[in-house]
Amino acid sequence: MHTIKKQIPNLITLLNLLSGCIALVYATESNFEYAFYFVCLGIFLDFFDGFFARLFKVASPLGLQLDSLADMVTSGLVPGYVMFMMLKDSQHEITSLPMFAYLGFIVTLGSCYRLANFNIDTRQTDSFIGLPTPANALFILSLPLVLHYSDSLFLLELMTNQYFLLVIIVGSAYILNAEVPLFSLKIKKFTLQDNLLQVVFLLFSLLFVVFFQFGGVALTILFYVLLSVVNNKWIKK
Repeated sequence: MHTIKKQIPNLITLLNLLSGCIALVYATESNFEYAFYFVCLGIFLDFFDGFFARLFKVASPLGLQLDSLADMVTSGLVPGYVMFMMLKDSQHEITSLPMFAYLGFIVTLGSCYRLANFNIDTRQTDSFIGLPTPANALFILSLPLVLHYSDSLFLLELMTNQYFLLVIIVGSAYILNAEVPLFSLKIKKFTLQDNLLQVVFLLFSLLFVVFFQFGGVALTILFYVLLSVVNNKWIKK
């Protein structure tokens, strides 16, 4: 029975990897909505592999490595490929060279570095330093959906502008690895005072998604970073 329990978190991690692979296939077919949903599924599974590892007390070095490898696909390769596709389809204002679109994979490189660093950084047990790769993946995957479903000419021009996309790519790689403390959604004490930051974030996130749909996902990630920065300033005072 213990052997079966030991493999349950690893199986969930592998399902996360499978979700990432399926998301990648949909992304290659420019079906970004289904790619988004499967990345969401992978992130959901990514949360529960650690949950069951702690529940069954079977956390292991193998599980840690599997988790990073699965995240590398779901939250690293897929968003990098999506940015590649967006650059490929964007307005050719800077250059018409086909190789230019490969700059989208800077997101993947930044994600890889963060995942490797996370495994050896002992400071990130209760909070994060730099944006977690799942949050970054959700932000990136929401962009083509905002482009697809928006009727705003301003947004359409913005999401197809290579300068703007390059800012997103470079900014994404930077914030993934920046020395910026970001709060965790982990709940340790069941009191409002101890979880006020998390409650405020979740309420605003719900409002963003309800009113702005896929655009609300991107706003949620931006709000998460901003709220963390404000919280850091408040703590220092």
